[in-house]
Amino acid sequence: MNSLYPDIHPFKQHQLPVDDIHTLYIEESGNAQGIPVLFIHGGPGGGTSSYQRSFFDPEKYRIILFDQRGCGQSTPHAELTGNTTPELINDIEKIRQYLQIDQWLLFGGSWGSTLSLLYAQAYPDCALGLILRGIFLCRDQDLHWFYQQGASAIFPDYWNEYRKVIPEHEQNNMLQAYYKRLTSDNEIARMSAAKAWSVWEGRCSTLDPNADVVDHFADPHVALAMARIEAHYFINKAFIEPDQIIRDADKIRHIPTTIVHGRYDMVCPIDQAFALYHALPLAELHIVRDAGHSAAEPGITDNLIKATKQFALSLA
Repeated sequence: MNSLYPDIHPFKQHQLPVDDIHTLYIEESGNAQGIPVLFIHGGPGGGTSSYQRSFFDPEKYRIILFDQRGCGQSTPHAELTGNTTPELINDIEKIRQYLQIDQWLLFGGSWGSTLSLLYAQAYPDCALGLILRGIFLCRDQDLHWFYQQGASAIFPDYWNEYRKVIPEHEQNNMLQAYYKRLTSDNEIARMSAAKAWSVWEGRCSTLDPNADVVDHFADPHVALAMARIEAHYFINKAFIEPDQIIRDADKIRHIPTTIVHGRYDMVCPIDQAFALYHALPLAELHIVRDAGHSAAEPGITDNLIKATKQFALSLA
């Protein structure tokens, strides 16, 4: 079974202003002359972590990580103004031009898969390929499953902790109730809601309980950005049209694509991966039988690294 490559450090870091408000953190590691690959993190609002460089052979890849608007080391932190999906797509294209890259491989999980697909559909000539994990189509039913009714039946104990933050008379629309608190001026209510929102996601992300994953999601800096930005996007239906990703699949049908999805993914159930696979019949779909949603699960990690190895050979 494949495991992560050894830890490496960036050879270059950038701060890229993308408008009058937002400045993005970007880093490069691995081989400066290697195959360019862009790691697109989840959330939205999740930010990057150092271990994410280790999905790629540093001798073969020019590994590019960046923090999307409002999270990680990008500034301002947890900012919602000027933070929409079209602007994130434009940011990725600005990064490509700034780094003087003609084409690159896109690697994204969860919301990172969403954004990878949307960027590739907007700029199909710039994508060498797609490695996607935990497909998230951002349809109404996908949001309802995780934030209103669905996952709640699988994790009733965790759901009870998530629900307790919201008064009973508002629980018929949990997304709206959380959004109201996460955008309020009450700092205590805002942080309480942020932690509950983020921990709910962390607890549901792995097949087996993983304290390290939950602790990461519970970190106040991570939780505030993730909860505020996710709620902002999801209350606005991710700033995309209904079923836009599947509707526009023909635009990327020719792009080599590998899909990795956990059989027991409770954050983004596997029907989303099947819908994408049927829309992209030339793609590869790898179902990991003993995994949930997280890239940290051994079976998911193994399949993702197999994919990066295969692309390194085919793109060499």
